[in-house]
Amino acid sequence: MNAAASLSERLLQGDRAALARLITWAENADPRFARELAAVWSRVGRAWRIGITGPPGAGKSTLVNEAARLLRKEGKTVGIVAVDPSSPFTGGALLGDRIRMDERTLDPGVFIRSMASRGSHGGLSRASASACDVLDAFGFERVLLETVGVGQAEYDVLDAADTVVVVLCPGAGDSIQAMKAGLLEVADVLVVNKSDQPGADRLINDLVEATHVRFTKREWHVPVVAASAGTQSGVDGVLEAVEQHRAHLEAKGLDAARRAKRLEQVRHAVSESLTDALWGAGGVRERVARELTAGASPHAISAALLSELLACVQGLRAPAANQGR
Repeated sequence: MNAAASLSERLLQGDRAALARLITWAENADPRFARELAAVWSRVGRAWRIGITGPPGAGKSTLVNEAARLLRKEGKTVGIVAVDPSSPFTGGALLGDRIRMDERTLDPGVFIRSMASRGSHGGLSRASASACDVLDAFGFERVLLETVGVGQAEYDVLDAADTVVVVLCPGAGDSIQAMKAGLLEVADVLVVNKSDQPGADRLINDLVEATHVRFTKREWHVPVVAASAGTQSGVDGVLEAVEQHRAHLEAKGLDAARRAKRLEQVRHAVSESLTDALWGAGGVRERVARELTAGASPHAISAALLSELLACVQGLRAPAANQGR
């Protein structure tokens, strides 16, 4: 490898050290990352991205490990982004997912990256999506994105996925929790893992009924797949369901589906960056504090700030409209 080459050039040459460094830049919000990603952006979009989420203890990591094994048997290369809980002492990932996927680490057709949640919400979604982009540009055919649990941060992360797999397991009240957390709404494939345990049939029936009642107007009928990843059973059915969802999106218009996901990513990124800029150093915090001290109400202050921001947005729209002519 040419040591003087940029990271993007080295990435396209198959340099895994460059791959790892670029993902680190994404995690750390390094300003150099955007330039390097732009240089390889034409290579992004070839991988199929599978997001895997669900309650803690549902067996997501075991499912990812088994899915990677089966995909490798098919000859496909696999990139894995596993979002781990952070250590409360060091802020680093606990690397539990990496330990459970130890069999895959020696496979040259697999790349695994654990990312610490660090208590982050928006930053996590941006970094995870960017990591998927880098793995995509590198040339991995399948990218598996496993989230740490369920919550708004996970929903944001899953905007990076083409197919969202929600993993549940019997005996934990998961069907009720899934409905309360809105998990059924984000699922493209529902998996009842540990299906050899008592209560699995009841959970499967509950989910089938719930999807039938809730999603009668959906073009895609969300399948409920039974699996037991720990015993290497049923995961081929999960991958088959993912491929069926892929065929559905491709028939319907994959570009439009992906554009909608990207739009959400941009919306989240702008919203988070704007919040940081407004309330960080050099922002409006001191001004707001002075106005509150002077007796202004929070509602009046927020309305004035919003009016100023909207005026700036109107100023941005005019040049953009002129450029489109």
